Amino acid sequence: MTWLRDVLNDMADDAPQVDLTERTIRAREQRRRRATPLAAAAAVVATALAATAVVRLLPAKPDAATQPKTVTDLPARGVEPLSHAYMTFCRPEDGKVPPGCVDGGWRVVTRSGTTYRVAQALRASKSGIRPSPLAISRDGRKIAYYDAEAGTFAVRDLASGAVLTAPSKVPTAWLGSIAHLLLSDDGRFLAFTKNPALKDPAMLFDMRERMVRPLPNGWNPIGLSPDGDTITLAEYAPKTRLQTISRLWRTSTAGNARTVDVAGHYLAGGLGPDGKTIVAVESVTVPGTHCLRSGDDLVYLDRETGKVLRRVPVRGLSMTGNSVYLRSWTGPQEIIALATPSVCTKRVDDAPAPSFDPSYVPFTAYAVNVKTGKARKLATYTAQGFFQLVLPGFPGTL
Repeated sequence: MTWLRDVLNDMADDAPQVDLTERTIRAREQRRRRATPLAAAAAVVATALAATAVVRLLPAKPDAATQPKTVTDLPARGVEPLSHAYMTFCRPEDGKVPPGCVDGGWRVVTRSGTTYRVAQALRASKSGIRPSPLAISRDGRKIAYYDAEAGTFAVRDLASGAVLTAPSKVPTAWLGSIAHLLLSDDGRFLAFTKNPALKDPAMLFDMRERMVRPLPNGWNPIGLSPDGDTITLAEYAPKTRLQTISRLWRTSTAGNARTVDVAGHYLAGGLGPDGKTIVAVESVTVPGTHCLRSGDDLVYLDRETGKVLRRVPVRGLSMTGNSVYLRSWTGPQEIIALATPSVCTKRVDDAPAPSFDPSYVPFTAYAVNVKTGKARKLATYTAQGFFQLVLPGFPGTL
């Protein structure tokens, strides 16, 4: 069970006096390593990569993500585009440990299934005090991560091996308990935000021009304009809100900000290719429990007003039987939904943290047509949680 799911369960209690940010962190520390039971694994289905503007995710070969025969460190250059990345913790409650497992370490998987350790990336701690975010560009050719040696974020071109480090240092204490990264398609801009809303700034980096702009803490970056001048962010606790900040580089400081409240609890996907469309999944309380499930539909949200514009029923993916989180888009009409079977268990707030890590379990990615609601399977990945699995493109909910 992921910490985000636990937070959403907490939100269902209708307890307005609770500090949900504090509860989020506590819940993550207590429950991050709990296993998520699953009914079955979906088959790996290949997808095609578009050679132009429409870029589709390609899955790795079956079991290549977590059961490679050998795992080496990321080469200095010559790495093909990525399918996905995942983090490893090495004491799963059930199942096998990936060969060469490194606690809190990131691995990247190419489209042909080759797996590499990202030794340069900061290793995450199990307590959640030292997170380690990672992002993959939409075309799978660049990655962004916190470079432990450099003491700041880095963007690496996998083919050439060229590495750009952020123009300012970012102490690990500034990462908070939850850190988010958003990498622009061309690798020029990198947004970093974190929770809780500490006094230390979140930032938007122009890696080419070596400039920095401040961003608000406590928000998830879900979209960035190609010129890096407008960023879209979402907040989920204590309520869903959307924020758009424009004129980021036209003035000496961050420019105009517009924040809107959304009636109800929704988890947004990455901003659409048109730079305007926000599609989300509603979080619905399971009657008689403290659990939440996904709503039946994709929901269009108005970035300017926060209002629900319309709903699109989903076909080919059980929304109510799964925990569903939206990620990036495969093209102008399809968004990726990452799903795992939903299990509602009794919550014990004061239960001690389990001594084992979550098991490695399957997560299935679907491409969902935002106009018709039709879903098609893309691939099945293996990871220990939603936060330990990264796909190319804007991160959406996470």
